[in-house]
Amino acid sequence: MAAAAAEVPHLQECGCKGIRTCLICERQRQRDPSWHLSPQKKCRFLYCPDTGWALGAEGSGFEGWAFPFPGVTLVQDFVTPEEEAELVCLMDRDPWKLSQSGRRKQDYGPKVNFRKQKLKMAGFRGLPCFSQKVVRRMGRYPGLEDFRPVEQCNLDYSPERGSAIDPHLDDAWLWGERLVSLNLLSATVVSMSPEAPGSLPLCSAPSVGPGAFEDSIVAPSRSVPCQEVEVAISVPRRSLLVLTGAARHQWTHAIHRRHITARRVCATFRELSNEFLPGGKQQELGQELLQAALSFQGRPV
Repeated sequence: MAAAAAEVPHLQECGCKGIRTCLICERQRQRDPSWHLSPQKKCRFLYCPDTGWALGAEGSGFEGWAFPFPGVTLVQDFVTPEEEAELVCLMDRDPWKLSQSGRRKQDYGPKVNFRKQKLKMAGFRGLPCFSQKVVRRMGRYPGLEDFRPVEQCNLDYSPERGSAIDPHLDDAWLWGERLVSLNLLSATVVSMSPEAPGSLPLCSAPSVGPGAFEDSIVAPSRSVPCQEVEVAISVPRRSLLVLTGAARHQWTHAIHRRHITARRVCATFRELSNEFLPGGKQQELGQELLQAALSFQGRPV
Protein backbone atom coordinates (compact mmCIF):
# COMPACT_ATOMS: atom_id res chain seq x y z
CA MET A 1 0.00 0.00 0.00
CA ALA A 2 2.82 2.34 0.87
CA ALA A 3 4.48 1.74 -2.50
CA ALA A 4 1.20 2.35 -4.32
CA ALA A 5 0.64 5.58 -2.43
CA ALA A 6 4.12 6.75 -3.31
CA GLU A 7 3.29 6.44 -6.99
CA VAL A 8 0.47 8.99 -6.77
CA PRO A 9 1.89 12.29 -8.07
CA HIS A 10 1.64 15.37 -5.89
CA LEU A 11 -0.83 17.81 -7.44
CA GLN A 12 0.41 21.37 -7.30
CA GLU A 13 -2.09 24.19 -7.24
CA CYS A 14 -2.45 26.89 -9.85
CA GLY A 15 -4.74 29.89 -10.21
CA CYS A 16 -5.77 29.41 -13.84
CA LYS A 17 -9.42 29.82 -14.85
CA GLY A 18 -11.29 29.58 -18.14
CA ILE A 19 -8.97 29.49 -21.14
CA ARG A 20 -5.88 30.49 -19.16
CA THR A 21 -3.28 27.81 -18.49
CA CYS A 22 0.18 27.34 -16.99
CA LEU A 23 2.68 24.49 -17.01
CA ILE A 24 1.20 23.06 -13.81
CA CYS A 25 -2.38 22.63 -15.05
CA GLU A 26 -1.29 21.71 -18.58
CA ARG A 27 0.69 18.76 -17.20
CA GLN A 28 -1.90 17.68 -14.66
CA ARG A 29 -4.99 17.99 -16.83
CA GLN A 30 -3.34 17.30 -20.18
CA ARG A 31 -4.73 20.58 -21.48
CA ASP A 32 -3.67 22.20 -24.72
CA PRO A 33 -1.10 24.96 -24.30
CA SER A 34 -2.55 28.47 -24.27
CA TRP A 35 -2.00 31.34 -26.68
CA HIS A 36 1.44 32.31 -25.38
CA LEU A 37 3.00 29.20 -26.95
CA SER A 38 1.73 30.17 -30.42
CA PRO A 39 4.19 31.13 -33.18
CA GLN A 40 5.54 34.65 -33.16
CA LYS A 41 3.85 37.25 -35.30
CA LYS A 42 5.27 37.70 -38.79
CA CYS A 43 6.12 41.41 -38.55
CA ARG A 44 8.59 41.71 -35.68
CA PHE A 45 10.05 45.02 -34.56
CA LEU A 46 12.34 46.02 -31.69
CA TYR A 47 11.86 49.18 -29.69
CA CYS A 48 14.89 51.48 -29.65
CA PRO A 49 14.91 53.57 -26.42
CA ASP A 50 17.52 55.98 -27.83
CA THR A 51 15.28 57.10 -30.67
CA GLY A 52 11.73 56.14 -29.67
CA TRP A 53 11.28 54.16 -32.91
CA ALA A 54 10.40 50.54 -33.56
CA LEU A 55 12.99 48.96 -35.86
CA GLY A 56 12.53 45.89 -38.02
CA ALA A 57 14.22 42.87 -36.45
CA GLU A 58 17.56 41.87 -37.90
CA GLY A 59 17.33 38.99 -40.32
CA SER A 60 13.62 39.54 -40.87
CA GLY A 61 11.87 40.83 -43.94
CA PHE A 62 11.53 44.19 -42.16
CA GLU A 63 15.18 44.87 -41.42
CA GLY A 64 15.88 48.45 -42.47
CA TRP A 65 12.28 49.55 -41.91
CA ALA A 66 10.87 51.43 -38.93
CA PHE A 67 8.04 53.52 -37.52
CA PRO A 68 7.70 55.98 -34.61
CA PHE A 69 6.64 54.34 -31.36
CA PRO A 70 5.76 57.10 -28.86
CA GLY A 71 4.69 56.73 -25.25
CA VAL A 72 7.50 54.55 -23.89
CA THR A 73 10.05 55.65 -21.28
CA LEU A 74 12.71 53.28 -19.98
CA VAL A 75 14.83 54.23 -16.97
CA GLN A 76 17.71 51.81 -16.50
CA ASP A 77 19.23 51.07 -13.08
CA PHE A 78 16.32 52.75 -11.29
CA VAL A 79 17.26 50.84 -8.14
CA THR A 80 20.60 49.44 -7.01
CA PRO A 81 21.29 45.70 -6.61
CA GLU A 82 21.13 46.16 -2.83
CA GLU A 83 17.78 47.96 -3.03
CA GLU A 84 16.44 45.29 -5.36
CA ALA A 85 17.35 42.52 -2.92
CA GLU A 86 15.75 44.42 -0.02
CA LEU A 87 12.53 45.11 -1.95
CA VAL A 88 12.05 41.48 -2.96
CA CYS A 89 12.88 40.28 0.56
CA LEU A 90 10.21 42.58 1.98
CA MET A 91 7.67 41.46 -0.63
CA ASP A 92 8.34 37.81 0.19
CA ARG A 93 7.47 38.41 3.83
CA ASP A 94 3.84 38.85 2.79
CA PRO A 95 1.82 36.02 1.23
CA TRP A 96 1.58 35.67 -2.54
CA LYS A 97 -1.79 34.67 -4.00
CA LEU A 98 -2.08 32.30 -6.94
CA SER A 99 -3.09 34.06 -10.13
CA GLN A 100 -3.76 33.33 -13.80
CA SER A 101 -1.25 31.88 -16.27
CA GLY A 102 1.28 30.74 -13.70
CA ARG A 103 1.67 34.05 -11.91
CA ARG A 104 1.47 34.91 -8.23
CA LYS A 105 0.31 38.34 -7.07
CA GLN A 106 0.06 40.83 -4.25
CA ASP A 107 -2.50 43.63 -4.58
CA TYR A 108 -2.32 46.93 -2.74
CA GLY A 109 -5.41 48.79 -3.88
CA PRO A 110 -9.19 49.08 -3.65
CA LYS A 111 -11.53 46.23 -4.57
CA VAL A 112 -12.73 46.98 -8.10
CA ASN A 113 -15.41 45.59 -10.39
CA PHE A 114 -14.33 47.04 -13.73
CA ARG A 115 -17.29 45.63 -15.65
CA LYS A 116 -19.81 47.36 -13.37
CA GLN A 117 -17.48 50.31 -12.70
CA LYS A 118 -17.79 49.99 -8.96
CA LEU A 119 -15.16 50.01 -6.22
CA LYS A 120 -14.90 49.92 -2.46
CA MET A 121 -12.10 50.56 -0.02
CA ALA A 122 -12.56 47.19 1.73
CA GLY A 123 -9.29 46.50 3.59
CA PHE A 124 -7.22 48.94 1.55
CA ARG A 125 -4.86 50.86 3.80
CA GLY A 126 -2.40 52.10 1.23
CA LEU A 127 0.72 51.13 -0.64
CA PRO A 128 3.34 49.16 1.33
CA CYS A 129 5.76 51.12 3.48
CA PHE A 130 8.77 49.93 1.49
CA SER A 131 7.42 51.61 -1.67
CA GLN A 132 7.54 55.12 -0.24
CA LYS A 133 11.18 55.57 -1.24
CA VAL A 134 10.47 54.15 -4.72
CA VAL A 135 7.56 56.54 -5.34
CA ARG A 136 9.55 59.52 -4.08
CA ARG A 137 12.37 58.67 -6.48
CA MET A 138 9.96 58.45 -9.43
CA GLY A 139 9.21 62.16 -8.98
CA ARG A 140 12.80 63.04 -9.92
CA TYR A 141 12.30 61.92 -13.52
CA PRO A 142 10.77 64.00 -16.34
CA GLY A 143 7.15 63.09 -16.90
CA LEU A 144 6.74 61.60 -13.41
CA GLU A 145 7.09 64.74 -11.27
CA ASP A 146 3.40 64.70 -10.33
CA PHE A 147 2.87 60.93 -10.42
CA ARG A 148 0.79 59.87 -7.39
CA PRO A 149 0.00 56.15 -7.52
CA VAL A 150 -3.14 54.84 -5.87
CA GLU A 151 -2.55 51.15 -6.55
CA GLN A 152 0.41 48.76 -6.60
CA CYS A 153 0.24 45.26 -8.01
CA ASN A 154 3.21 42.94 -7.53
CA LEU A 155 3.43 39.99 -9.92
CA ASP A 156 5.76 37.03 -9.50
CA TYR A 157 6.78 35.13 -12.67
CA SER A 158 8.55 31.77 -12.77
CA PRO A 159 9.71 29.59 -15.69
CA GLU A 160 8.87 26.50 -13.61
CA ARG A 161 5.22 27.55 -13.59
CA GLY A 162 5.24 28.72 -17.21
CA SER A 163 4.27 32.22 -16.15
CA ALA A 164 2.98 34.74 -18.68
CA ILE A 165 0.38 37.47 -19.06
CA ASP A 166 -2.09 37.85 -21.93
CA PRO A 167 -2.09 40.80 -24.33
CA HIS A 168 -4.32 43.40 -22.70
CA LEU A 169 -5.09 47.07 -22.25
CA ASP A 170 -5.26 48.34 -18.68
CA ASP A 171 -8.58 49.83 -17.59
CA ALA A 172 -9.05 53.55 -18.32
CA TRP A 173 -12.16 54.21 -16.19
CA LEU A 174 -10.27 54.10 -12.88
CA TRP A 175 -6.61 54.09 -13.89
CA GLY A 176 -5.03 57.20 -15.37
CA GLU A 177 -2.61 58.06 -18.11
CA ARG A 178 0.65 56.55 -16.83
CA LEU A 179 1.43 52.90 -16.12
CA VAL A 180 4.72 52.57 -14.24
CA SER A 181 6.40 49.18 -13.73
CA LEU A 182 9.55 48.31 -11.80
CA ASN A 183 11.24 45.18 -13.16
CA LEU A 184 13.17 43.11 -10.61
CA LEU A 185 15.37 39.97 -10.48
CA SER A 186 15.63 39.30 -14.23
CA ALA A 187 15.37 40.98 -17.61
CA THR A 188 12.33 40.34 -19.78
CA VAL A 189 10.56 41.47 -22.94
CA VAL A 190 7.26 43.34 -23.06
CA SER A 191 5.46 42.51 -26.32
CA MET A 192 3.24 45.23 -27.77
CA SER A 193 0.51 44.67 -30.37
CA PRO A 194 -1.76 47.27 -31.99
CA GLU A 195 -5.45 47.20 -31.10
CA ALA A 196 -6.68 48.88 -34.29
CA PRO A 197 -7.25 46.99 -37.55
CA GLY A 198 -5.91 48.19 -40.85
CA SER A 199 -2.31 48.73 -41.87
CA LEU A 200 0.73 50.39 -40.32
CA PRO A 201 2.91 52.64 -42.53
CA LEU A 202 6.67 52.11 -42.44
CA CYS A 203 9.58 54.39 -43.26
CA SER A 204 13.06 53.49 -44.34
CA ALA A 205 15.17 53.36 -41.18
CA PRO A 206 18.47 55.28 -41.08
CA SER A 207 21.45 53.31 -39.84
CA VAL A 208 22.68 55.47 -36.95
CA GLY A 209 21.94 58.48 -34.78
CA PRO A 210 18.73 59.96 -33.39
CA GLY A 211 19.14 63.03 -35.60
CA ALA A 212 18.96 60.84 -38.66
CA PHE A 213 15.60 59.52 -37.48
CA GLU A 214 14.17 63.04 -37.49
CA ASP A 215 15.27 63.52 -41.09
CA SER A 216 13.66 60.22 -42.09
CA ILE A 217 10.06 61.26 -41.38
CA VAL A 218 8.92 61.28 -44.98
CA ALA A 219 6.03 59.75 -46.86
CA PRO A 220 5.87 56.04 -45.94
CA SER A 221 6.83 53.71 -48.75
CA ARG A 222 5.61 50.41 -47.26
CA SER A 223 2.88 49.17 -44.94
CA VAL A 224 2.14 46.04 -42.93
CA PRO A 225 -1.13 44.60 -41.53
CA CYS A 226 -1.60 45.76 -37.93
CA GLN A 227 -2.70 42.31 -36.77
CA GLU A 228 0.68 40.86 -37.78
CA VAL A 229 2.80 43.47 -35.96
CA GLU A 230 4.52 42.98 -32.62
CA VAL A 231 7.00 45.36 -31.02
CA ALA A 232 9.41 43.92 -28.45
CA ILE A 233 10.53 46.21 -25.64
CA SER A 234 13.60 44.82 -23.89
CA VAL A 235 13.27 45.61 -20.19
CA PRO A 236 16.51 45.22 -18.22
CA ARG A 237 16.69 44.06 -14.65
CA ARG A 238 16.14 46.86 -12.08
CA SER A 239 14.70 49.21 -14.72
CA LEU A 240 11.54 51.31 -14.69
CA LEU A 241 9.13 51.14 -17.65
CA VAL A 242 6.54 53.88 -18.21
CA LEU A 243 3.72 53.55 -20.77
CA THR A 244 1.67 56.60 -21.75
CA GLY A 245 -0.32 57.90 -24.73
CA ALA A 246 -0.54 55.53 -27.69
CA ALA A 247 1.55 52.85 -25.97
CA ARG A 248 -0.88 52.94 -23.03
CA HIS A 249 -4.20 53.13 -24.90
CA GLN A 250 -3.70 51.84 -28.46
CA TRP A 251 -1.24 48.95 -28.05
CA THR A 252 -1.83 45.90 -25.88
CA HIS A 253 1.07 44.70 -23.75
CA ALA A 254 1.98 41.12 -22.84
CA ILE A 255 4.72 38.94 -21.39
CA HIS A 256 5.18 35.73 -23.35
CA ARG A 257 6.16 32.53 -21.58
CA ARG A 258 9.32 32.23 -23.65
CA HIS A 259 10.56 35.54 -22.22
CA ILE A 260 10.51 34.33 -18.59
CA THR A 261 13.83 32.54 -18.12
CA ALA A 262 14.30 33.12 -14.36
CA ARG A 263 12.24 34.42 -11.47
CA ARG A 264 10.90 37.88 -12.25
CA VAL A 265 9.07 40.21 -9.89
CA CYS A 266 7.29 43.23 -11.31
CA ALA A 267 5.71 46.02 -9.27
CA THR A 268 3.22 48.05 -11.34
CA PHE A 269 1.96 51.40 -10.05
CA ARG A 270 -1.25 53.02 -11.34
CA GLU A 271 -2.63 56.52 -10.87
CA LEU A 272 -6.22 57.78 -10.91
CA SER A 273 -8.12 58.80 -14.04
CA ASN A 274 -9.55 62.31 -14.44
CA GLU A 275 -12.93 61.14 -13.17
CA PHE A 276 -11.41 60.68 -9.70
CA LEU A 277 -9.22 63.80 -9.69
CA PRO A 278 -10.25 67.35 -8.62
CA GLY A 279 -13.03 68.50 -10.92
CA GLY A 280 -14.08 64.94 -11.76
CA LYS A 281 -17.42 63.31 -10.95
CA GLN A 282 -15.87 61.16 -8.21
CA GLN A 283 -13.25 63.55 -6.88
CA GLU A 284 -14.19 62.94 -3.24
CA LEU A 285 -13.70 59.18 -3.58
CA GLY A 286 -10.47 59.85 -5.43
CA GLN A 287 -9.20 62.01 -2.60
CA GLU A 288 -10.03 59.27 -0.11
CA LEU A 289 -8.17 56.70 -2.21
CA LEU A 290 -5.12 58.93 -2.58
CA GLN A 291 -5.01 59.73 1.12
CA ALA A 292 -5.05 56.02 1.96
CA ALA A 293 -2.60 55.02 -0.77
CA LEU A 294 0.04 57.60 0.12
CA SER A 295 -0.09 56.81 3.84
CA PHE A 296 2.11 53.79 2.93
CA GLN A 297 0.59 51.62 5.64
CA GLY A 298 -0.80 48.91 3.39
CA ARG A 299 -0.78 45.15 3.38
CA PRO A 300 -1.85 42.94 0.45
CA VAL A 301 -5.65 42.84 0.08
